[in-house]
Amino acid sequence: MKKRLARIGAFLVCMIIGLSTTMTAYAEEGYTYNYDWWEEVQYSPDAYEVVGVYTAAALGLDKKLNKPQGLFVSGNKVYIVDSGNNRIIELVREGAESFSVSRIIEEFNGPVEVNTFNYPTDIAVSEEGDLYIADQNNGRVLKLDKDLNYISEFVKPTDSTFDQSIDFLPSKIVIDTAGRVYCIAVNVNKGLIKYEPDGVFSGFVGATKVTYSWTDYIWKKFATKAQRAQMENFVPTEYNNIYMDYDGFIYTCTNNVTTNDVRSGSVDPIRRLNMMGNDILIRNGNFYVIGDVQMEAGGGYDGCSLIVDITAMNNDVYVALDKVRGRLFAYDDQGRLLYAFGGNGMMDGCFRQPIALDHMGHDLIVLDTLNCSITLFAPTSYGNDIYDAIEQFQNGQYNESGETWQKVMDQNGNYDLAYIGIGRALMGEKKYKEALDYFKLKWDVSNYSKAFKQYRKEWVEENIMLIIAIVFLVLCVPLIIGKIKRIKFQIDTADIFKYNLYDENKKEKK
Repeated sequence: MKKRLARIGAFLVCMIIGLSTTMTAYAEEGYTYNYDWWEEVQYSPDAYEVVGVYTAAALGLDKKLNKPQGLFVSGNKVYIVDSGNNRIIELVREGAESFSVSRIIEEFNGPVEVNTFNYPTDIAVSEEGDLYIADQNNGRVLKLDKDLNYISEFVKPTDSTFDQSIDFLPSKIVIDTAGRVYCIAVNVNKGLIKYEPDGVFSGFVGATKVTYSWTDYIWKKFATKAQRAQMENFVPTEYNNIYMDYDGFIYTCTNNVTTNDVRSGSVDPIRRLNMMGNDILIRNGNFYVIGDVQMEAGGGYDGCSLIVDITAMNNDVYVALDKVRGRLFAYDDQGRLLYAFGGNGMMDGCFRQPIALDHMGHDLIVLDTLNCSITLFAPTSYGNDIYDAIEQFQNGQYNESGETWQKVMDQNGNYDLAYIGIGRALMGEKKYKEALDYFKLKWDVSNYSKAFKQYRKEWVEENIMLIIAIVFLVLCVPLIIGKIKRIKFQIDTADIFKYNLYDENKKEKK
C-alpha cells in the first residue's frame, strides 16, 4: 500500500513539474510574436526584455502618481505628466537601470494670473530646453524656459474655423525645430491645431479621411429631420496622440475606429503626415498597419487594437501602443511588422492600462496610468540584431546587412523579414537572381517584381548580341531564303519562257 501511494505521489509530482515546465515554456514562447504571410501567429525569441518597473515608491516620491497621462523623453531625461496631482516629474536616467528625480514642477514664474497647472496632459521639450505644457483645464499650452520662467502661451483660436461654442482643451502636443506647435484638442476633429512660434493660430493640418457607408447616406436622404439629428455625422475622425520624428514628420494615431473599418482598410489608425498634412506612411507589408491582425475574442478581449500612442526611432522604426491588449507593435519604414510583444496583467512587461510611450535610443518606456508606473524595456541580442540589419541596409552596407539577417534567421527560422532582408541585401549587391529565391519563398510579390525587373534588364544587357542574332535568324533568314527562292523561280521561269519563244519563232519561219 505504501509503495502504491509512493508511486502515485511520485507520478503527481512529475505531472506538476511537467505542467509547470510546459506553462513556463509557453509563456516564454508566446510573449513575442509576428504574423506570417497567411496571417498566422509565429512566436519568436523576445525582441525586448524588461529592465525595470518604476513606481512612485521606487523613484523615492512621497506622493503616489495619480492618473498620469503624458510621457516625454529628452536626452537622458524623462518627463512624466502626473495629471491627477497637477505636476510634472523630471527624471534623470543614471546608468542602464536606475532613475533619479531631478525636480518636481508644480508651478512656474511669470506675469500670469494662474501660475499652477490644472490637469496637465502632455509635455514637449525643445532642443534649447524650453518646456511646452498642455495645461488642459486652464485651456492653454504654456511655453516655459528651462528655469521655469513664463515665456508665452497658446490659447483658444478666435478664428471662424474654430467652433467658439466649445472649450479649448488641449490634450497632446508636439513642436518642430522652428517652434511651431501642433496640438490635439478634445472634441476637435478638423485635424491638428497649428500655431506659429508667436502664438498665432495658422489653421488645421492633416484631417483624417471621412468614411461613410452608402446605406447610411441613402437613409439620410429619406429620413426625417429628427432622425437625421440622431444619426452620426460624416465627419473626420479625431486624433488621440501625436509624435514628431527626427525628420520633422508627424505620426498620428486614433482609436476612434471600428473593427469592420480596420479589417477592410477603410480607416488608418496610424498615419505619417508631412508639413502639408498629407499621409505619406508607406504600407508595403502583407497586411494593414493596424496592430493585431487576428481580432477574435480571447482572454476577455475582443475586436481590433486601439492605438493610444506611437514613437519613432532614428532608424525609421516606429512602435505603436495598444491599450486593449497592452501590446507594442514595431514596424519598419516599409510598414512591415517586425515584432509584437506585451500583454495585460500584473507581471513585469505587462500592463493594466498603458497610456503613453516613448523611446530612449532603442530602449522603450511605457507609462501605465492605472498601475501608476513606468516600464523600461531594452532590446535583447535578437532585437539588436534586427536593428543592426536594418541600419546597415540604410547605410548601404548590404553585405553586412545580409550577414546580420542570417544571424536573425539562425535564431528564428520562421521570421519572414529575415528572408526578405537577405533578399533586399542581395538586391543592394545587384545579385538579383539570388534575391528572387528569397522573395519567392516568403511570397513578397512587390520585391520579387522589383528584383525580376532588374534581373531581366541585366540579362538582356548581357545577352544583347545573342538576342540580335536570334532575331536576325528568326526574321531575316526566312526573308533572305524567300528572296532567293523568288529569284531562282524567276530565273527558271525566264529560261522556260525563252525556250518557248524560240520554239514558236522557229515554227513561224517554217
